[in-house]
Amino acid sequence: MVDEEQSGIVRREPFLVFFRFHSLFGSLSRSNWNDHAPTLSTRQIKRKYLVVWFTIPIGYAWAEMELRHLRYFVAVAEEQNVTRAAVRLHVSQPPLSRQIRNLEDELGIALFNRDAKTVRLTEAGRVFLSEARIILQRADDAVQMAKAVAGGKRGEIHVGYAPSLTVELLPRALKYFRESNPGVRVQLHDLSTQEMLRGLSDGKLHVALLVQVSPKALAGLVFEELQRQPVCVAMHPAHPLARERRVGLEQIAKERLIAFTHADYPEHHAWIADLLAPLSRSPQIVEEHDSITSLIAAVESGRGVALIAQPINGLASPRLKIRPLQPAPPPLAVGIAYCKKFRSTATDNFIDAAKLANVG
Repeated sequence: MVDEEQSGIVRREPFLVFFRFHSLFGSLSRSNWNDHAPTLSTRQIKRKYLVVWFTIPIGYAWAEMELRHLRYFVAVAEEQNVTRAAVRLHVSQPPLSRQIRNLEDELGIALFNRDAKTVRLTEAGRVFLSEARIILQRADDAVQMAKAVAGGKRGEIHVGYAPSLTVELLPRALKYFRESNPGVRVQLHDLSTQEMLRGLSDGKLHVALLVQVSPKALAGLVFEELQRQPVCVAMHPAHPLARERRVGLEQIAKERLIAFTHADYPEHHAWIADLLAPLSRSPQIVEEHDSITSLIAAVESGRGVALIAQPINGLASPRLKIRPLQPAPPPLAVGIAYCKKFRSTATDNFIDAAKLANVG
């Protein structure tokens, strides 16, 4: 049996006893059992160490302090009376007294000075009360923050977008979203189509505003169409086609085209090829750019023309002329994409704001 001295060690120093147990068997596992036989019998080992193993849970069960223990302590400290604290906590008085005693035993200090009717904090108890209140407040704040994030009222959302397609849609969507979700921070990411698709699949983006791509490219993602945008041609004001009210596709097929980079916007190149396919002409793409800003600059300098969506008017300058196509090709479908497995309340709220922005 374990005497009182041993029991006290187990209850107050569980890690020390636990270490002795493992250090012994660790050494036995690394050497020959028979080497220990002359000095320590198997029965002695069981009596001296295995009994300690089964007594560890008695002390270790209290080793992990819980928030409820801090709440008990704070209530007793504020009421200065265990009975009143028990009423406040809706628990019975004897278990509450035991919990406070166990807390003091675990800490190895007296938190209260007790008399017949009241309990008063010791100096150490006053310090512990201040820290306990801070911990409980932080825990309550964490709960409220988690609930707010789960409800879409707090947190952060990452939005990918293509400037050339969302110059009008995005500002309105942000306005509506911030009006209804003031506690959610929006992080905008100006990305290529391929970067947005990867970001959605990896969970780095919550939503993305982009042109509709092939079902294969959207594998694992959801795309909801928001609007359709007419296709136009952009050129320098001195270009001969700038004098036309409308430009035919057969005229475009003869021009030097400026496009987005194939690596980042493969759907853009496929779209141009499809437009010109009925004319049995391959597009003459002479320059590629990785952003709408550099693409516009190239057109403004007169190095070629570009097929673009109509909202690019918002990014154009006096050095750029935009003309509709005749006959008008199918418009570009622009919408919002997201990944179902990363969908959240904030994601749903932004989708709703984007739909509202499209209507507005």
